[in-house]
Amino acid sequence: MNMAPVRKAKRTEKYVPSRVRVHLSPGEVVRITRELQEMTQADLASASGLAQPTISGIESGRIALGVERAEKLARALKVHPAVLLWPNWGAPSERRTA
Repeated sequence: MNMAPVRKAKRTEKYVPSRVRVHLSPGEVVRITRELQEMTQADLASASGLAQPTISGIESGRIALGVERAEKLARALKVHPAVLLWPNWGAPSERRTA
């Protein structure tokens, strides 16, 4: 793993941007967000109106998330749909070195 030193903030800077350590799929973000809210798949199914097998499929990557499902899940998870649809948006791509 390439561990570059963390640069210190200058006095004029408010923060130092963090480095992206992992890239997540939309399904992984759904699962992580659901678990952080201490919800089961059945709880999320009830709150979102989607079937539990559909949520399982989204989390495992077998079923595409899609905008309509993202909106229902986001409402139930109390997050913006973009958080679920584009989890890596704006993250700089880093090349892995062997």
